[in-house]
Amino acid sequence: MEAMETSEPDSTTVNNQIQAEEPEPIEEDAEPKPEDVEQIFEDDDEARSEATFSFKVENFSQLRESALSSPCIIRNLPWKIMIMQRNPQNQERSGKSVGYFLQCNGESESSAWSCNASAELRMLNQKDGTKFKRKISHLFYCKENDWGFSHYMSWNEVLDPDKGFIKDDAVIFEVKVNADAPHGVSWDSKKHTGYVGLKNQGATCYMNSLLQVLYFTNLLRKAVYKMPTESDDSQKSVGLALQRVFHELQFLDKPVGTKKLTKSFGWETLDSFMQHDVQEFLRVLLDKLEIKMKKTCVEGTIPKLFEGKMLSYIRCKNVDYKSTRSESFYDVQLNIKGKKNIMESFHDYIQTETLDGDNKYDAGTYGLQDAEKGIVFEKFPPVLHLHLMRFQYDPNTDSSVKFNDRCEFPEVLDLSEYIQDPEGNKEDYKYRLHAVLVHSGDNHGGHYVVFINPLGDGKWCKFDDDVVSRCTKKEAIEQNFGGDGEDTAAVRHCTNAYMLVYIQQNRLHDILSPVSETDIPEALSQRLQEEKKLEVIRRKEKNEAYLYMNVRIVLEDAFYGHQGNDLFDLEATPTLEFRVKKAATLRDFMSMLSEELKYPVDRMRPWPLNLRNNQTLRPTLVEMEDGQRSMNEISENNQSWFIFLELLPPDVPGASLPSFDKDQDVVLFFKYYCPLTKKIHYMGHQYLSISTKLSSVIPKLCEMANIPQDSELILWEEIKPNLVERIQDVEQPLEHILEELMDGDIIVYQLEPPPGAKLELPNVKEYFKDLFYKVEVNFCDKNIPNDPGFTLELSQRMNYDQMARRVAEHLNTDPYLLQFFKNQSYRDGAPGQALRCNYDGTLKEILQFFRPKQVKRVFYQRLAISINELENKKQFKCTWISSNLKEEKELVLYPNRNATVGELLEEALTCSQIDLEPGGTGKLRLLEIMANKIFSICKSDAPLELLLSQAGSKTYRLEEIPEEELEVADGEDLVPVAHFSKEIYTTFGSPFLIKYRQGEKVKEVRKRLQDRLAVPDKEWEKYRVALVIQMKPYYLDDEEEKIFNIKEFRGMNACIQSQNNRPWIGLEHVNKGANKRSRYSTEKAIKIYN
Repeated sequence: MEAMETSEPDSTTVNNQIQAEEPEPIEEDAEPKPEDVEQIFEDDDEARSEATFSFKVENFSQLRESALSSPCIIRNLPWKIMIMQRNPQNQERSGKSVGYFLQCNGESESSAWSCNASAELRMLNQKDGTKFKRKISHLFYCKENDWGFSHYMSWNEVLDPDKGFIKDDAVIFEVKVNADAPHGVSWDSKKHTGYVGLKNQGATCYMNSLLQVLYFTNLLRKAVYKMPTESDDSQKSVGLALQRVFHELQFLDKPVGTKKLTKSFGWETLDSFMQHDVQEFLRVLLDKLEIKMKKTCVEGTIPKLFEGKMLSYIRCKNVDYKSTRSESFYDVQLNIKGKKNIMESFHDYIQTETLDGDNKYDAGTYGLQDAEKGIVFEKFPPVLHLHLMRFQYDPNTDSSVKFNDRCEFPEVLDLSEYIQDPEGNKEDYKYRLHAVLVHSGDNHGGHYVVFINPLGDGKWCKFDDDVVSRCTKKEAIEQNFGGDGEDTAAVRHCTNAYMLVYIQQNRLHDILSPVSETDIPEALSQRLQEEKKLEVIRRKEKNEAYLYMNVRIVLEDAFYGHQGNDLFDLEATPTLEFRVKKAATLRDFMSMLSEELKYPVDRMRPWPLNLRNNQTLRPTLVEMEDGQRSMNEISENNQSWFIFLELLPPDVPGASLPSFDKDQDVVLFFKYYCPLTKKIHYMGHQYLSISTKLSSVIPKLCEMANIPQDSELILWEEIKPNLVERIQDVEQPLEHILEELMDGDIIVYQLEPPPGAKLELPNVKEYFKDLFYKVEVNFCDKNIPNDPGFTLELSQRMNYDQMARRVAEHLNTDPYLLQFFKNQSYRDGAPGQALRCNYDGTLKEILQFFRPKQVKRVFYQRLAISINELENKKQFKCTWISSNLKEEKELVLYPNRNATVGELLEEALTCSQIDLEPGGTGKLRLLEIMANKIFSICKSDAPLELLLSQAGSKTYRLEEIPEEELEVADGEDLVPVAHFSKEIYTTFGSPFLIKYRQGEKVKEVRKRLQDRLAVPDKEWEKYRVALVIQMKPYYLDDEEEKIFNIKEFRGMNACIQSQNNRPWIGLEHVNKGANKRSRYSTEKAIKIYN
């Protein structure tokens, strides 16, 4: 056929002049074989996953424009055949071609939908009945809603009667479509499958797949329901959140959200939603559930379902000696690289390793023996999780790569040949496939879906996040073997099974027994129903929020005791809050307030609090005559309205508040200042006529302040922060005295200070000036992690000495024994540069980098010497360790700036924090420590400046030199010793030195190591001693008579600068000081925090 080998699938929306290389399309001219297709019976035929439909194009030779077939409904979407005549667009083609496309949802205006499908585009040979085929696979969506071939076959070839494709000027086209359930359109998973999916939060498809697997492990679901969570925090309880997800999966008709579940994990940041490994997540979650189930009626459910046993052994070939160790497992990781099926992977798993030659096994009294090492399974769990190791480390690229090799797995797996001693019924070792977890993509990311056989009856469903659809057994199993089989489309090359779940066949009924409402505790059902009701109410409130506004109310009681500007502290003052309809009138609102506060309407008046241009917040008038205006109008379309609510006190006579004339009256607020106590006192408010003379109000002001009525007063107008003006002439009317007379103006008055009185803040102006510069500073000890510190109220005009004195007074110490540090400008809560004691700036300059509402923080540390002396010395931090290696404490020494290690040691001997051993040598040494290993012994003539410049990740440790290590003779050396757990790079604890003598045997060194650490004999049996050379351990087990080779060690006394490749003695034992790690814990980042 003409030019068929270069034809590639494309879309009518793609520029066909430039096309990517694609695998060659499949062409078949022979009669197709009958296809064995598993039928899926849908409740609604239009939801079917597969269909074949045809399109007969009449007058084909006259075709000029595209021809569309009638729609065929598959997965609830309309599919059409599109035929058109295509002209050549490059020089490689000559003559016209038939364009043949499959269109999906072509008339939809939505941009959110997508549907993945594969199809065969066929053309019937009307002469011999055969079909010419080409295959496509494509993700259809709004911008590429058709896919096919611009050059399916040359136009002349189709019109050639001898070829048989045209008859009576008609050509018959046929398409067989197999489509996944669509996303972004109305797809009723519950209706079509009986199940619902889980919403994807962004990168949580791996979690959704695992949750569905656990949900359909019905025995586990029942146990989760029975976990007691009645008193659990609804926000932080993992158990309750999982119960909620399972309950909604069981009873809701739409996809279930997982945000509450991930929130219960403690996942609040974006990092927590990075895509993680399925096995990792499964281990962490099951571990968490097992802990939650302890001491409950469902304790032990996790191990009963998922725990198996395997036996690791070493068996000698020539003598009767065997070493065994039994271990639990919760999943099996199978190598699939180069394996035809998982049976071969199991054989590889139990394959023995031969120990011979230089790698012989030490069989104790039998000496070194040829042996074989291997693993056998003692017991498989009822629910078996198999992880196919598709992601492995590639040393060539130094990264993880994904293997897409084909690896087959059966529907029924017989494990009898992998068990150590199969006993009883052989059916016990037969397992039925329950779930196939599939990964599409590469090692950098991808997408997870899961195929589950919920009832164990061979009827499979595909769970793709929020979409659930029925699928064939072939789609669930065979199409996920991986590799490049004949039926594997190019796009499916990276789509393959990653995890398999098998269930013991003779326990299938028990493990998958239906979960009914009777299996759910009534208390749990009621709690979840109440949550739903509250959610409905909250959702309704949220949806109707635009109809409402918030009204915040402050009462006059809040003004008393306020020492700052304006009438109250906006952030600290308690307020009343009401939710009011915007359409309600002011009169309606006041009536509601009257009812809520049990106060007559006539004895209340609202004063809206407005922010003036000078940034002060003062009451203004709202006229009650405007009672019919809506709250939205009165608040000037704001979402909230803040008011001062004036209340007529119950003891004041009169039925209602006095009238207020907006043109002739003004409301003024009064404060009294006492210079002796440096305090402001709120006195109340008054309605005054604008023509009132202040002199007539003075007697009332004196009465309010409880001072003689003939007292001489000084009056000030409070205008804004740090700006008050004295009122000189009290005989003038208010409208002339106050520059811009407005409701809410504040007058502060005081007594004339007595002559000669020495007052710190003698008048209102000085008080407000001091207030303007006042700041609360948090002082934290820089040597105490997360120290909350203490807070002092200081003036920003203070200098260094004044600040130091105030802090020293609080700490009851000498100000010269304190050193201060600025806060880092780019980090909150980290000490920065030290302040010199002769710093000539103000506190305001020290705090200059802080934002307005940020906590103002200064760090300090206590000193053993005066700050003046310290600034001529160098600070050196190290630790001191006791001679028994049990106690460590941090030291800060202050040698001279140009001091050596020897001078530092001399100063350390005078330090009161060092406790020398009675009868000890009294000689000290300084060690460099890195990663809990001794790096070197510092030379006494080494400059400290050099050590500090090379510090990096090193730390320094002071210790008293033991008597036996003072002198190191010929044939002796000091050898570093470090503790490690499992791997030699997981060092921990306090390393130490031990003197090695030439010719010593292993048992003698072991004994001295035990004595040095004072470890009891029973505990010492758990320690393993190893020589670590080039970061590789050589264990000295059962080599008591072996002699150490002195040449393997290079002396510490030589002060070698690089320790990386130096041999050392390693003690392997459990790190009791570390947090205990469970069998599920991993080195990876995923964590469930609650």
